[in-house]
Amino acid sequence: MKSIRTKLKVNNKQKTILAKHAGVARHAYNWGLATCISESEETKKRPSSITLHRRLVAEVKSQNPWYYEVSKCAPQQALRDLERAFKNFLTIPKRGFPKFKKKGGKDSFYLEGSIKIIQGNYIQLPRIGIVKTYEILPSVPVKNVRISKRAGDWYISFKYECQPKPTPKSGCDPASPTGARECAPSKRAVIGVDVGINTLATCSDGTTYANVKAYKQAKKRLTRYQRRINKKDPGSKNRAKAVKKLAKAYKKVADIRADALHKITTWLAKNHSTIAIEDLNVSGMLKNHKLASAIADCGFYEFKRQLSYKCDWYGSKLVIADRFYPSSQLCSHCGQKQKMPLHKRTYECSNCGFTADRDFNAAVNLENYVHQ
Repeated sequence: MKSIRTKLKVNNKQKTILAKHAGVARHAYNWGLATCISESEETKKRPSSITLHRRLVAEVKSQNPWYYEVSKCAPQQALRDLERAFKNFLTIPKRGFPKFKKKGGKDSFYLEGSIKIIQGNYIQLPRIGIVKTYEILPSVPVKNVRISKRAGDWYISFKYECQPKPTPKSGCDPASPTGARECAPSKRAVIGVDVGINTLATCSDGTTYANVKAYKQAKKRLTRYQRRINKKDPGSKNRAKAVKKLAKAYKKVADIRADALHKITTWLAKNHSTIAIEDLNVSGMLKNHKLASAIADCGFYEFKRQLSYKCDWYGSKLVIADRFYPSSQLCSHCGQKQKMPLHKRTYECSNCGFTADRDFNAAVNLENYVHQ
């Protein structure tokens, strides 16, 4: 399965009907959560999503006629989402109890039925009509969609079936007598990638990718927007405008970071048959309060997540080194192990005298890890 998410180009009338769908889904979710809480206190049992939907049709829809202005899929799926939230709370550690939804916070709804893509960048939705998108959509059958609101803009996402398309990987065979180390930098079949803060990705072929540091670049502007919100009266229209402006600024930061990660991971998966990375303990690294902001700005977990599914798309293999593999402490030339504090940016081997950049040495060790 492959997924796509793109922005919708909607007019005022379409914005209104989309907001109605999101409002009905939010109302159904909150009603279902309140019902589950009250019944669990009385009977110690929680009703299922099917039972909740039957009661919703019998009790709530008759009293709220605006439920009939939207698709029945929106409230029905909201109750399914509530049931899944309860299951996650009971089965997954650190998942909190389901919370009531607020207007303007992660507004979204679900649609299924007669959905059809028309002329590339138009999609027909039930009860909404034909909506235009900013990007060309794939010509595939669509069973269901999820529409969400983010920083004042509406987005549509859906999954579709596709066959993996392996890309040709030019390069020499690492099992040959000369080995992958003798290949040209852009033609290696096996590559090690070390991620870091100063340089987002350092490859064993010498290629480096700079860290865009989107949050650091926008931090002063975000602080200024936040101060403007604090000066506005709660509930006023000027405060709502300031909140929307701050949300758009945060969205821009996230988009810049995601764009950089997508470009790097796509290039790696398309051009190399085997990619070796580290299994970083990101949650543990974030406990270092001096570096937490810089680490979160890099998106290490997202880097690993994107590589994992893109390698399946393009016929590559992802090798994840053990979390305790000392890639930064080993000499990539002779294998000598020595301590490497964070402030030392150059690896100087005390055994053979080999000198190299700290991140490049770690990337070469990750490449060697594949052949072990």
